[in-house]
Amino acid sequence: MLRIFGAAVLLALAAACTPVDPSRVGDDGLFDPYEAQNREAHRFNVSLDKAILRPVGVAYADTVPEPVQKGVGNLADNLGEPSSFVNHVLQADVEGATLNVFRFVLNSTVGVAGIFDVASALGLPEHESDFGETLHVWGAAEGAYMELPGLGPSTERDTVGKVVDFAMDPMSYIVPSPEKYIGTGAKVADTLGSRGRYAETVDSVLYESADSYAQTRLFYLQNRRFELGIEAEDTYIDPDEIDTEGF
Repeated sequence: MLRIFGAAVLLALAAACTPVDPSRVGDDGLFDPYEAQNREAHRFNVSLDKAILRPVGVAYADTVPEPVQKGVGNLADNLGEPSSFVNHVLQADVEGATLNVFRFVLNSTVGVAGIFDVASALGLPEHESDFGETLHVWGAAEGAYMELPGLGPSTERDTVGKVVDFAMDPMSYIVPSPEKYIGTGAKVADTLGSRGRYAETVDSVLYESADSYAQTRLFYLQNRRFELGIEAEDTYIDPDEIDTEGF
């Protein structure tokens, strides 16, 4: 585990995201030097969504009873608590790490493996974190915008974060096979359910926008920066200038 963490830190430092070149920042204030490649990935993702994700997601949301969907989502969230705990520790966020522990213990026991979110009912709300946020806390730059085939929008910093989170997920070391794949299945099902529940909103971005790539990029960056607590003046996006039509 320590070896993996050391490799993760080296990876993060080695990936010290592409420095922002003011001459390559577009008129809209976005740093997207890989736009040509990103648009290719976006076209692939839209095709994947149209062929598989949307129809399966809508079918899941329409046919699976809502309590079951909620239980699957709770299970997926509960299995993500250990990873959030690790990241809160790395961020020296004692309160966040403590909350993760209490939530995981309560939901894994009283909440029947996390199917029921007992912790939230007791006033302990979910407090997620990831290694992308950890890198942000450490001072790593956001880097260039990226769209990953099959995974969707990201940034250089968050892409490194995804790799590290995957490699350092405590549940992959604690839970034996094949039981550990239950968590993966729950996360996939929850993602598909979200695609189905928010079909109208997502469709408006992917299929009704004049430029779905640009809309996806703006929406992702604004939302991600908000999650990280970055004030509007510290970002490349001025929220007052964002065209929110379709969202």
